[in-house]
Amino acid sequence: MNTLFDTIVVVLVEPQSPGNIGMVCRAMKNMGLTRLRLVAGCDHQHPDAIMFAVSARDLLDRAECYPTLAAALADTTISVGTTRRTGKYRQELLTPPQVATTLQQRGDGIAALVFGREDHGLSTEELSLCTLQATIPSNDDCGSLNLAQAVLIFCYELFGVADHGPACQHRETAPSGEQEAFFTHLEGTLARIGFLNPQNPAHMMRYLRRIFFRAGLDSHEVSMLRGMLSQIDWAAGGFDGRKKSL
Repeated sequence: MNTLFDTIVVVLVEPQSPGNIGMVCRAMKNMGLTRLRLVAGCDHQHPDAIMFAVSARDLLDRAECYPTLAAALADTTISVGTTRRTGKYRQELLTPPQVATTLQQRGDGIAALVFGREDHGLSTEELSLCTLQATIPSNDDCGSLNLAQAVLIFCYELFGVADHGPACQHRETAPSGEQEAFFTHLEGTLARIGFLNPQNPAHMMRYLRRIFFRAGLDSHEVSMLRGMLSQIDWAAGGFDGRKKSL
């Protein structure tokens, strides 16, 4: 049976410094995490990455590479996007201890901790792919942490809540790939019936994503909702695209 650490992956999106990748590997191994995923970015087998990984070279060698964040998250059931910035689409931010507790209490499946580029982090679009968002509270005068430092803080909190035994067994959330297919279907249906603003459909979809992410849909629920959308598609066959007055 999988332990908590077996079911958590650390995802780095377009890392810019090979040395940082090596230090992330060392930070992960310090706290018992072993699964690293890389989305594009610099060469993770660069001499600097190998040098800074020290005794965590094995994590570096086993790192999985993906072309996009969506691909890296496709088999995950919960993902936490990290951000320093706040704003309209960066709300409900968890702290590292809250993230650790949430991941320790979740159901089966793979969980991901997602970290962005060293210079500007994750984009709003990338954060929207993540089911949860988190930040590390820090001094406003110097709030940005080094990538490896940020990873270490989250890994440390996870190490603190882990009992090093089997992960808790709960209802399994649908994989990200299934959820993304649902969101694509949802956007198409809502656009068809005139609910979304055709000039900016992403605005409303980000709010809808947050609602469904909070619900933690399982595969059966995703299938049921897609069946409902298919029925709406069929019923709206003669709809002319104009909103009706109530």
